[in-house]
Amino acid sequence: MGKTARDPGRRRGQGELEAMVLTALHEAPGPVTAAWVRERLGGDLAYTTVVTILTRLLAKRAVTREKSGRSFVWTPAADAAGLAAHRMRQVLDGESDRGTVLTRFVTGLTDDDERLLRELLRQSGDGAAHDRGEDGGARRGGEGKSD
Repeated sequence: MGKTARDPGRRRGQGELEAMVLTALHEAPGPVTAAWVRERLGGDLAYTTVVTILTRLLAKRAVTREKSGRSFVWTPAADAAGLAAHRMRQVLDGESDRGTVLTRFVTGLTDDDERLLRELLRQSGDGAAHDRGEDGGARRGGEGKSD
């Protein structure tokens, strides 16, 4: 409870509640109820608020739910890496200038992380080009940091 306590005068940022709920679900011993999530978050949120957040996460396919008696039990739809990727997308979605944000992100990467990202993009691009019957390598040739 102490780690989720907050200053009562402070409003939560965009996506903060969703991130808190996803974290609680990820730490859960298995499928859990909205009441369990509410308690895990410290109990200061209304039950209906927790259900609303879970329903929004369901619409985004970040969680799944199953009927359990008269209620539902909820689970995260992804592992820890998927949760981190979801958080990164939330941050990016909250920005108006995506290009600048992505540029700053990429220029701040270590050389190893940049190589990994380039390889992942190359694989992703090759797969998409392959699906269309194109040679992905030909259109991606000459990749490198531009000055």
